[in-house]
Amino acid sequence: MASGISATLLPQFTVKQQNSPCYSTPNFAAEQQQCVPSIWSKVLPLAVAVSLVAPLSSSAIPSLNSKSTPVAPMTPFSQSKNLPTGLENGKIRPCPSVNPGCVSTNPQSSSSAFPLIISQNSSGNAIMQLQDAILKTQKNAKIQVVEDIPDGKYLQAEVDGGFGRDVLEFLVKGDSVAYRAMATKVTYIYPFTTAFGDSKGQEERMEMIAEELGWYAPSLDSMD
Repeated sequence: MASGISATLLPQFTVKQQNSPCYSTPNFAAEQQQCVPSIWSKVLPLAVAVSLVAPLSSSAIPSLNSKSTPVAPMTPFSQSKNLPTGLENGKIRPCPSVNPGCVSTNPQSSSSAFPLIISQNSSGNAIMQLQDAILKTQKNAKIQVVEDIPDGKYLQAEVDGGFGRDVLEFLVKGDSVAYRAMATKVTYIYPFTTAFGDSKGQEERMEMIAEELGWYAPSLDSMD
């Protein structure tokens, strides 16, 4: 089985012992002699042979087909494709700036609301009452997550929205209920880069749930 380059391709070197040691170079054009120390007369033929048969590293050969992967520009539409849910640092998230179909009790949200207050007349498990109210008032509601957190409970549900499924998130701590209601599908009308919709539908949804529970949310008018 062949390996590397055949030995017949290697030039032949003849070492001649003289008063001043010399070696004969390959007779490619005309035979020449150069005098070198005797140790090089032994090492040089081996080095030439190795250089002829050693393969060139593939990393040293640039590929003509190699192309850098282009980075897609971030647009409001691409950002709206993956909207995170769940708590952030133990708090309800604000509404994303690219999603107008949202309302949140997080004060950093552009569409913000006051948290719900559990009525003093309310009895029983608040998170169970909340689940019942969601299933009763919302279309095709499905409870996705109910979990304990420090000093409270977190609930996440999916319901039918105007253009798809909406996500409802609640954080119950004591008699206060923070929440976020958000459409998962953001609609854009070409060529505009501003999303279509508003938070009115989500606000009405939360009013319906609060009314079913007998809970309430403070208003600016009530604080006057």
